[in-house]
Amino acid sequence: MNTKTKFLCVAATFVLNYGFAQQQKEEQPVEELQEVVITDSKFKLKRENSGKVITKITQKELERLQGKSVAEIVNTISGIEINGARSNAGQNLSYFVRGGRNRQVLILIDGIAVSDPSQIANDYDLRLLNTDQVESIEILKGATSTLYGTGAATAVINIKLKEASKDKISANFRTVMGSNQSQDDANYNIENFFNSVSVNGTLSKFNYLASFGHQYTDGLSAVSNGTESDAFQSINGNFKLGYKFSERISVNAYASFDNFDADFDDFDYTDADNVSETDQYRFGVASELNYKKGSLSINASYNNVKRDIESSFPSRFNAESYFIDVFNRYNFNNQFYTIVGVNYQDNDMESFSIPFGETDFQQAISPEEASFDIIDPYANVVYVSDFGLNLNAGLRLNNHSNYGSHLVYSLNPSYRKDTGFGYLKALTSYSTAFITPSLFQLYEPSFGNEDLQPEENRTIEAGLEAGIGKKTRVSAVYFNRKETNFIDFTLIDPDNFTFQYTNVNDTFTASGIEIEAFIPLIKGLNLNLNGTYTKVEEDLNLRIPELKINTRLDYQLCDKVFMSLAYQYNADREDAYFDNATFETVNVTLPSYGLLDFYISQKVLKDKMTLFANLTNILNEDYEELFGYATKGRNINIGFNLKF
Repeated sequence: MNTKTKFLCVAATFVLNYGFAQQQKEEQPVEELQEVVITDSKFKLKRENSGKVITKITQKELERLQGKSVAEIVNTISGIEINGARSNAGQNLSYFVRGGRNRQVLILIDGIAVSDPSQIANDYDLRLLNTDQVESIEILKGATSTLYGTGAATAVINIKLKEASKDKISANFRTVMGSNQSQDDANYNIENFFNSVSVNGTLSKFNYLASFGHQYTDGLSAVSNGTESDAFQSINGNFKLGYKFSERISVNAYASFDNFDADFDDFDYTDADNVSETDQYRFGVASELNYKKGSLSINASYNNVKRDIESSFPSRFNAESYFIDVFNRYNFNNQFYTIVGVNYQDNDMESFSIPFGETDFQQAISPEEASFDIIDPYANVVYVSDFGLNLNAGLRLNNHSNYGSHLVYSLNPSYRKDTGFGYLKALTSYSTAFITPSLFQLYEPSFGNEDLQPEENRTIEAGLEAGIGKKTRVSAVYFNRKETNFIDFTLIDPDNFTFQYTNVNDTFTASGIEIEAFIPLIKGLNLNLNGTYTKVEEDLNLRIPELKINTRLDYQLCDKVFMSLAYQYNADREDAYFDNATFETVNVTLPSYGLLDFYISQKVLKDKMTLFANLTNILNEDYEELFGYATKGRNINIGFNLKF
């Protein structure tokens, strides 16, 4: 190691021992191309044998993203814009994937679908999750209803929670603290706190895990012209117990609770003492029976969500979901893989509000009325040839208690060719998806419409992926997505200013190109780059950037010091707001912006402790994610991770 490098290592160690900024720890050697993915087939397959370009965020990457929310991390993936991720910590999140909306994105936790039937879009709120409890994240874009059912129209985000270690007992403690301020504030007060602790291990055939997380964030108003800060606080607990009866039979049970309280302001962009409180309880069992060439899995879960909104329009929501997924994997000969399964889900919700002139809550939506169940048999087949041809195809028959039967299907061929420099892979797919109206859209007393019909999506993809050497990977994918029966919030009676959820007769199209690259530049220096061009028809382009670029340089300075420099660019976006003075919707254009972040980490105490720091929005860029709401300016966070 030359003198200059030694000096830099010593200097970096000195700085970190006194603190700085956000994420986490060491950067370990780059994963090679043989990584395994599972979301596109439910089989563990090498990613180069997949007919999709799947993005996998590994534990190694998550370890250097400490202090960031799950939404912030996913927001760096090509084709995805999570609006609200860069704003006040309690800001509502909107998922725009390939020009779609929240109801077209399906969230999985450990492979099991999660949702909130009381939400307008039936979507799952990523604010409920604690990043420290996450092991890895896989993002599969495109229509995948054949494997995952209703809602999987633009993306499936599969979040795998951490599991027990192989040691008898292992523990981890992590803490982060720092500032949380707007572009106009330069005080750098300590307003942002993350803490988590976990204990886990394996004792013979028994394994266990218990983890707890807490976040408290203050100092930033929800609205851009606000003078009072709006706090956000979350508490997360996750418990897992597993028992391996034999090499063939295993059972795992889990229970989790998640709570957050978010202060928010009035919709006329003025300060207010409003609070939204959400509680989630999840329970489930995952069992697997392995036999010679396959396995039988039975996964069951129960999810309960309660939301209480204190504002000028107070309301309460309760929602319950039951999911059971039974499927059989069979591997004929390491080339021909099949899955046959059946999925059952039951959803219901109720809501309470205070009618005008009254003082007490009254039931607005009854769970006896606002409920539906779905039973879906499905089958999927994967063929991996020895001459480069791969095929992934599936069928699913959606049987909805309100809408009867509906067939969705997918066909995804790809061809991989080994070359002197690595490999080339060509891929294409044609897939359909089915999105049922939410219970809120159907039964809300003022705006609901029981005559709503399900949305339908068709997605076409075509692309190329190249692997160069053992580490370099470059891909480009074109997508074209067509929507019919689109559900919109429509003004149906201008004289009485009456709105209702309705199906739009027009067909809408969203298309674009996603480019991803991972390139080792020199020893220890790696470039991660992705860019997305999205073309969406005018009626659907709200807050969706036409061009979005994410790039990150990772540098392993020495064995114990890692650095990272990241940049994100969002082009102009169209937004709209309601003018209370004119009672009209006003269209606005939000200017483009770019955000530059820096991260550094240092391993100490025989690598058992990692000190880390992160400086975000280094240039203190002044920008808007959505009109009238605050965003984060330059902020600094410091923290450490301790393993026992």
